[in-house]
Amino acid sequence: MLEKIPLFSGLTEEQIRDLEKVASKKKYPKNTIIFSEGDKTDSLYVITDGKIKVTINDEDGKEIILSILGSGEYFGEMALLDNQPRSACAMTKEPTELLQFAKDDFMQIFSSNPIAFNLLRGLIQRLREANKKIESLALLDVYGRVARLLTHMGKQVDDKLVLEDKLTHQEIANMVGSSREMVSIILKELTNGGYISIENKMITINRKLPYSW
Repeated sequence: MLEKIPLFSGLTEEQIRDLEKVASKKKYPKNTIIFSEGDKTDSLYVITDGKIKVTINDEDGKEIILSILGSGEYFGEMALLDNQPRSACAMTKEPTELLQFAKDDFMQIFSSNPIAFNLLRGLIQRLREANKKIESLALLDVYGRVARLLTHMGKQVDDKLVLEDKLTHQEIANMVGSSREMVSIILKELTNGGYISIENKMITINRKLPYSW
Protein backbone atom coordinates (compact mmCIF):
# COMPACT_ATOMS: atom_id res chain seq x y z
CA MET A 1 0.00 0.00 0.00
CA LEU A 2 2.87 2.39 0.76
CA GLU A 3 3.89 2.38 -2.91
CA LYS A 4 0.50 3.85 -3.86
CA ILE A 5 0.74 6.80 -1.44
CA PRO A 6 1.87 10.05 -3.17
CA LEU A 7 4.04 10.92 -0.17
CA PHE A 8 6.28 7.93 -0.94
CA SER A 9 6.35 8.27 -4.72
CA GLY A 10 9.77 7.76 -6.22
CA LEU A 11 11.05 5.47 -3.47
CA THR A 12 12.91 2.29 -4.34
CA GLU A 13 11.66 -1.14 -3.30
CA GLU A 14 14.45 -1.30 -0.72
CA GLN A 15 13.38 2.02 0.79
CA ILE A 16 9.79 0.85 0.93
CA ARG A 17 10.91 -2.28 2.76
CA ASP A 18 12.96 -0.20 5.21
CA LEU A 19 9.94 1.98 5.80
CA GLU A 20 7.71 -1.02 6.46
CA LYS A 21 10.18 -2.33 9.05
CA VAL A 22 9.84 0.77 11.25
CA ALA A 23 6.08 1.16 10.80
CA SER A 24 3.86 0.38 13.76
CA LYS A 25 0.38 -0.82 12.77
CA LYS A 26 -2.41 0.14 15.15
CA LYS A 27 -6.19 -0.18 15.14
CA TYR A 28 -8.52 2.31 16.82
CA PRO A 29 -12.28 2.26 17.46
CA LYS A 30 -14.57 5.09 16.36
CA ASN A 31 -14.20 8.46 18.15
CA THR A 32 -10.68 7.74 19.42
CA ILE A 33 -8.42 10.80 19.78
CA ILE A 34 -5.05 10.11 18.12
CA PHE A 35 -3.61 13.39 19.37
CA SER A 36 -5.01 16.67 20.67
CA GLU A 37 -4.21 20.28 19.91
CA GLY A 38 -1.17 21.26 21.95
CA ASP A 39 0.21 17.72 22.35
CA LYS A 40 3.98 17.40 22.01
CA THR A 41 4.17 14.32 19.81
CA ASP A 42 6.15 13.88 16.60
CA SER A 43 4.88 10.82 14.73
CA LEU A 44 3.62 10.68 11.16
CA TYR A 45 0.49 8.62 10.49
CA VAL A 46 -0.73 6.91 7.31
CA ILE A 47 -4.34 5.73 7.11
CA THR A 48 -4.62 2.18 5.78
CA ASP A 49 -8.32 1.83 6.52
CA GLY A 50 -11.04 4.09 7.96
CA LYS A 51 -11.33 7.86 8.29
CA ILE A 52 -9.75 10.59 10.41
CA LYS A 53 -11.33 13.93 11.31
CA VAL A 54 -8.92 16.83 11.87
CA THR A 55 -10.39 19.63 13.96
CA ILE A 56 -9.66 22.76 15.98
CA ASN A 57 -11.79 24.62 18.52
CA ASP A 58 -12.64 28.32 18.25
CA GLU A 59 -12.55 30.75 21.17
CA ASP A 60 -15.99 29.58 22.29
CA GLY A 61 -14.94 25.92 22.25
CA LYS A 62 -16.93 25.16 19.10
CA GLU A 63 -15.48 22.44 16.90
CA ILE A 64 -14.33 23.43 13.41
CA ILE A 65 -13.54 20.57 11.01
CA LEU A 66 -10.45 21.29 8.92
CA SER A 67 -10.48 18.07 6.91
CA ILE A 68 -11.68 14.48 6.76
CA LEU A 69 -8.98 12.06 5.59
CA GLY A 70 -9.39 8.54 4.26
CA SER A 71 -7.41 5.47 3.25
CA GLY A 72 -4.07 6.29 1.62
CA GLU A 73 -3.86 9.77 3.12
CA TYR A 74 -1.52 10.90 5.88
CA PHE A 75 -1.47 13.38 8.76
CA GLY A 76 0.87 14.63 11.47
CA GLU A 77 3.57 15.43 8.91
CA MET A 78 4.31 18.90 10.30
CA ALA A 79 5.84 17.25 13.37
CA LEU A 80 8.55 15.85 11.10
CA LEU A 81 9.67 19.35 10.13
CA ASP A 82 9.62 21.22 13.44
CA ASN A 83 9.34 20.64 17.15
CA GLN A 84 6.14 22.60 17.66
CA PRO A 85 3.10 21.18 19.51
CA ARG A 86 0.23 19.74 17.50
CA SER A 87 -1.82 22.50 15.90
CA ALA A 88 -5.04 20.46 15.65
CA CYS A 89 -6.84 17.44 17.01
CA ALA A 90 -7.02 14.16 15.06
CA MET A 91 -9.88 11.75 15.85
CA THR A 92 -11.16 8.59 14.21
CA LYS A 93 -14.50 9.06 12.44
CA GLU A 94 -15.02 5.29 12.21
CA PRO A 95 -12.98 2.19 13.13
CA THR A 96 -9.56 2.99 11.69
CA GLU A 97 -6.22 1.32 11.07
CA LEU A 98 -3.08 3.44 10.99
CA LEU A 99 0.60 3.03 10.27
CA GLN A 100 2.62 5.10 12.74
CA PHE A 101 6.15 6.28 11.99
CA ALA A 102 8.32 7.73 14.75
CA LYS A 103 10.19 10.86 13.73
CA ASP A 104 13.67 9.51 14.49
CA ASP A 105 13.11 6.29 12.49
CA PHE A 106 11.54 8.15 9.58
CA MET A 107 14.25 10.80 9.29
CA GLN A 108 17.05 8.25 9.62
CA ILE A 109 15.78 6.39 6.55
CA PHE A 110 15.08 9.46 4.43
CA SER A 111 17.56 12.04 5.65
CA SER A 112 19.03 12.31 2.14
CA ASN A 113 15.92 11.44 0.12
CA PRO A 114 13.69 13.69 -2.06
CA ILE A 115 10.72 12.69 0.11
CA ALA A 116 11.21 16.02 1.90
CA PHE A 117 10.03 17.80 -1.23
CA ASN A 118 6.92 15.63 -1.36
CA LEU A 119 6.19 16.57 2.24
CA LEU A 120 6.58 20.26 1.45
CA ARG A 121 4.31 20.00 -1.59
CA GLY A 122 1.68 18.35 0.58
CA LEU A 123 2.00 21.09 3.17
CA ILE A 124 1.68 23.83 0.56
CA GLN A 125 -1.45 22.20 -0.84
CA ARG A 126 -3.02 22.01 2.60
CA LEU A 127 -2.12 25.63 3.30
CA ARG A 128 -3.82 26.64 0.06
CA GLU A 129 -6.92 24.68 1.06
CA ALA A 130 -6.87 26.41 4.44
CA ASN A 131 -6.66 29.80 2.71
CA LYS A 132 -9.65 28.90 0.54
CA LYS A 133 -11.59 27.91 3.65
CA ILE A 134 -10.75 31.23 5.32
CA GLU A 135 -11.78 33.13 2.18
CA SER A 136 -15.03 31.17 2.01
CA LEU A 137 -15.85 31.91 5.64
CA ALA A 138 -15.16 35.60 5.14
CA LEU A 139 -16.85 36.28 1.81
CA LEU A 140 -19.74 33.85 1.40
CA ASP A 141 -23.02 33.57 3.26
CA VAL A 142 -24.01 30.28 4.87
CA TYR A 143 -25.69 28.95 1.73
CA GLY A 144 -22.65 29.84 -0.36
CA ARG A 145 -20.34 28.04 2.04
CA VAL A 146 -22.56 24.93 2.05
CA ALA A 147 -22.84 24.91 -1.74
CA ARG A 148 -19.10 25.36 -2.14
CA LEU A 149 -18.37 22.55 0.33
CA LEU A 150 -20.74 20.10 -1.38
CA THR A 151 -19.36 20.89 -4.82
CA HIS A 152 -15.75 20.66 -3.62
CA MET A 153 -16.23 17.28 -1.90
CA GLY A 154 -18.33 15.74 -4.69
CA LYS A 155 -16.82 13.07 -6.94
CA GLN A 156 -18.03 12.78 -10.54
CA VAL A 157 -20.23 9.72 -11.10
CA ASP A 158 -21.83 9.74 -14.56
CA ASP A 159 -23.53 13.15 -14.81
CA LYS A 160 -23.80 13.72 -11.06
CA LEU A 161 -21.55 14.60 -8.12
CA VAL A 162 -21.57 12.16 -5.21
CA LEU A 163 -20.18 12.84 -1.73
CA GLU A 164 -18.57 9.58 -0.67
CA ASP A 165 -18.24 10.72 2.94
CA LYS A 166 -21.45 10.29 4.89
CA LEU A 167 -21.66 13.62 6.71
CA THR A 168 -24.16 14.53 9.40
CA HIS A 169 -25.79 17.96 9.39
CA GLN A 170 -23.71 18.85 12.45
CA GLU A 171 -20.47 17.89 10.72
CA ILE A 172 -21.38 20.04 7.70
CA ALA A 173 -22.21 22.90 10.07
CA ASN A 174 -18.83 22.52 11.77
CA MET A 175 -17.07 22.58 8.41
CA VAL A 176 -18.75 25.79 7.21
CA GLY A 177 -18.92 27.60 10.55
CA SER A 178 -22.70 27.66 10.93
CA SER A 179 -25.45 26.11 13.04
CA ARG A 180 -26.88 22.65 12.44
CA GLU A 181 -30.36 24.14 12.16
CA MET A 182 -29.34 26.49 9.33
CA VAL A 183 -27.59 23.69 7.44
CA SER A 184 -30.68 21.47 7.81
CA ILE A 185 -32.89 24.20 6.34
CA ILE A 186 -30.55 24.69 3.36
CA LEU A 187 -30.27 20.97 2.63
CA LYS A 188 -34.04 20.56 2.89
CA GLU A 189 -34.63 23.39 0.42
CA LEU A 190 -32.05 22.00 -2.01
CA THR A 191 -33.69 18.57 -1.73
CA ASN A 192 -37.16 19.99 -2.32
CA GLY A 193 -35.84 21.85 -5.36
CA GLY A 194 -34.39 18.65 -6.80
CA TYR A 195 -30.83 19.94 -6.69
CA ILE A 196 -29.66 17.23 -4.32
CA SER A 197 -30.86 13.89 -3.01
CA ILE A 198 -29.89 12.28 0.28
CA GLU A 199 -29.98 8.56 1.00
CA ASN A 200 -28.39 6.96 4.07
CA LYS A 201 -26.58 10.26 4.75
CA MET A 202 -24.92 10.12 1.30
CA ILE A 203 -25.51 13.32 -0.65
CA THR A 204 -25.83 13.33 -4.45
CA ILE A 205 -25.77 16.60 -6.40
CA ASN A 206 -28.18 16.03 -9.28
CA ARG A 207 -27.54 19.34 -11.06
CA LYS A 208 -25.46 22.47 -10.65
CA LEU A 209 -26.29 24.28 -7.43
CA PRO A 210 -27.67 27.82 -7.85
CA TYR A 211 -25.30 30.72 -7.18
CA SER A 212 -27.46 32.00 -4.34
CA TRP A 213 -30.54 30.89 -2.43
